[in-house]
Amino acid sequence: MTTASISPAEDRGFFGHPRGLYVCFATELWERFSFYGMKYLLLLYLTKYHLFSDANGLEVLGGYAALVYAMPVIGGLLADRYLGMRKSVIFGGLLLVLGHLGMAVEGEQARMVGDAVVRDERALQVFYLSLGLIVVGVGFLKPNISTIVGQLYSVDDPRRDAGFTIFYMGINLGSLTATLLCGYLGLTYGWAWGFGAAGVGMLVGLATFLHGQKHLRGLAEPRDPERLRQRTALGISREWTIYLASLLGVATAWQMLQFHGAVGTLLNALALVAFLGIAWFILFRCNPVERSRMTVLVILIVSSVVFWSLFEQSAASMTLYADRVMDREVFGFTLTAAQFGFFNAFFIFLLAPIFAALWTWLGQRGREPSTPVKFALGIALAGVGFGALVWGAQHPDERGLVVGYWMVLAYLLHTMGELCLSPVGLSAVTKLAVPSVVGVMMGAWFLATAYSEFVAVQLSKIAALDTLGGQITDVSRALEAYTELFGSLMWVGLGVGLVLLLLSPLLRRMMRGIH
Repeated sequence: MTTASISPAEDRGFFGHPRGLYVCFATELWERFSFYGMKYLLLLYLTKYHLFSDANGLEVLGGYAALVYAMPVIGGLLADRYLGMRKSVIFGGLLLVLGHLGMAVEGEQARMVGDAVVRDERALQVFYLSLGLIVVGVGFLKPNISTIVGQLYSVDDPRRDAGFTIFYMGINLGSLTATLLCGYLGLTYGWAWGFGAAGVGMLVGLATFLHGQKHLRGLAEPRDPERLRQRTALGISREWTIYLASLLGVATAWQMLQFHGAVGTLLNALALVAFLGIAWFILFRCNPVERSRMTVLVILIVSSVVFWSLFEQSAASMTLYADRVMDREVFGFTLTAAQFGFFNAFFIFLLAPIFAALWTWLGQRGREPSTPVKFALGIALAGVGFGALVWGAQHPDERGLVVGYWMVLAYLLHTMGELCLSPVGLSAVTKLAVPSVVGVMMGAWFLATAYSEFVAVQLSKIAALDTLGGQITDVSRALEAYTELFGSLMWVGLGVGLVLLLLSPLLRRMMRGIH
């Protein structure tokens, strides 16, 4: 398949940027709309509609989230070597549309018969299959749409940074609107409405990308089209072999998500292999300067697992907390538990320009914090965010519920932590890694992010509660359990942040001139 192309000279129209940026902006906006539209509904759907226990619902959430963050490593590799970015985005988009629309199949609501839970197993199989489609779809779409944006600009194009800023605004705009709309529809009118809206959003995103292909100027095509057409041992082209193998990947994810512990076992094995391989490379293939920098990078990657394990409580324990023990009226509106995820995207919109200006202002005066210090601040702020919830729990209202503003404050502090750590993470990988293994270390970074999703739900399970028909029976006992968990997470964040802060002068010296 080929697409018509237009010249760069004709390709201006999006505030002076290539029209292809609009295509990528809109596609990513709707993809993130669909992703976040179902993210904060998922655990509530399992525990309130299908009557999963907290522990089992968290296992599904953690397995799904971990696979979603791990798959882009494979999807990016296949696009780079074989498919090209355009084909990968289209294939991933198709899988995502099918997956998100499949999530709208509710089936019959689970019910208690005596002491047993009777569930609609057919609907649950559609649910797991839909998650498998989303996992593989994100793997193909997510890394490659960002790469296309980079291809639209030359390396020295002064519009490049502004273009990525516009693109990332699309990500947060999709997240912001999805958590409000889908979180409202799902818990007010029915789960199918919330998940269905996410699916329609992804369909709009795919249609936008298909319509705007000509504006990519042929920059997202396969490197070697002839190689892609070559037949494999299966008697079909390499391209269709990749598609069929990807469908096997969907089937594998479909089954893994149903067997608790399977994803965790896989992640533990991958983490062990990655750690041993990187350790071997550092010890035997690096000179002293490279060894010093790579050691710092490993420490930063490991510390990122701590941060994201705390931060990703948002769709897990924090969502259950909002649903069960919190007065959700804030700023004159009564929100659903799923809508509180809105505040993360909202505060990013509000604070990202302020943080960027702050780092620039400090940098001009030679006082910008080093990368290890920013990581330490980010982790400590995540801990302080849980401290806000602990404090709020000590001052419940007359009904024994925590005032919703404490959750808003927690999101504010967590988002500030994210802005300290996340933007510099990928940059640190590219600056500190030995050039020959930048790709490997980038993969290790994404593996660490995936692993943190798994760790996050294991932490959430500490406060797993017994429910009756999906509802808690003792609000005060539930509040006590969540407060104990959040208190522990607060001390973990503060403790690890302090240790990293104390180590930061040493780590900065070990970075050998890189800041």
